[in-house]
Amino acid sequence: MSQANTPPLFQPFEARGLTLRNRTVVAPMCQYSAVNGLANDWHFVHLGRFALGGFGLVIVEATAVTADGRISYGDLGLWNDEQIAPLKRINDFIHAQGSTAGLQLAHAGRKASTPIAWRHGFDETEAEKAAVGFESWTPVAPSPVIHAEGSDFTTPVELDEAGLDAIVEAFASATRRALDAGFDLVEVHAAHGYLLNQFLSPLANQRTDSYGGSRENRMRFPLRVVEAVREHWPEDRPLALRISVSDNHPDGWSVEDSIAFVNELKARGVDIIDCSSGGFSGGRIKAEPLYQVPFSEAIRQATGVPTMAVGLIHDPIAANRMIAEGQADFAALARGALDDPNWPVHAAKALQEEPDYDLWPIQAAARMRDRDRSLAAGATR
Repeated sequence: MSQANTPPLFQPFEARGLTLRNRTVVAPMCQYSAVNGLANDWHFVHLGRFALGGFGLVIVEATAVTADGRISYGDLGLWNDEQIAPLKRINDFIHAQGSTAGLQLAHAGRKASTPIAWRHGFDETEAEKAAVGFESWTPVAPSPVIHAEGSDFTTPVELDEAGLDAIVEAFASATRRALDAGFDLVEVHAAHGYLLNQFLSPLANQRTDSYGGSRENRMRFPLRVVEAVREHWPEDRPLALRISVSDNHPDGWSVEDSIAFVNELKARGVDIIDCSSGGFSGGRIKAEPLYQVPFSEAIRQATGVPTMAVGLIHDPIAANRMIAEGQADFAALARGALDDPNWPVHAAKALQEEPDYDLWPIQAAARMRDRDRSLAAGATR
């Protein structure tokens, strides 16, 4: 199909030296299934199936830059060289299917050392602990303020200057390892109430030094991290940042704050903004289809930086219209991708008058074409 007749959702996108085959993205989704931060067969199959399904970009879950930066002991990590090879195996497969591989670098801050999502608190038996790599620890944060009282969170220790410097270096080291693992894009996680978002938001940052108080001060540490990552990430590869465009809280970070922040990020070489929201106790927003698209549109229109929209995107027609009308440059799916790992090939069929089977793996394309022809013939009898 010619470029002129290709739906916007399936037009390629160029960022620096990278060309993505379409605008469909698998957003990072924590699996809480690693041991000692190492990817395993679960991650290989979980991520590989999205490349088989035609997604343009598959972003690996929040991957901790330090062991104590994990949300839980089951998180992926990239704080040592041993963790490179299992990720490279996954990337090699993703690339072989024509898709692009991204990695989200993260530090959970005061939301670290929490139980595995589907367990009932820290209920691991002594026999289980060794098998699952159980650990618990005291987290670090901008300020010694717990995320939420009466919960599974722990009161954190406030980061001093040496601690801040160590985290900046950890992001830089993890970035170098991401390159060795073969990633095409790195995304820094500064959303959802995790460490960098904690520095940005007055809901979590109560410091009185140069990293707290004014918006300029609260942006200082996240910008240091971005500068370090960009310095160690090749010029020909794009850098993304995920932000909570709004805390969805009257006393928190706002859309206007995000616009100011993104302009600073743009000046430091960030190429794409992944637009989400929320992450702090007390934040409220009604979740409904496309509910966060206005955040993406606001950032894109005010700053000119390409954006990803995320949040209950499931209808291909609505997703295509979102791209066509300039509300976002990418449609990112998380739970929608879990529900339908083949969402792109199904969306392409829904949006095109003449079915195009190029997104299917070569092992499946002809069979799917024959199947559809047989079904169409049967329908006309």
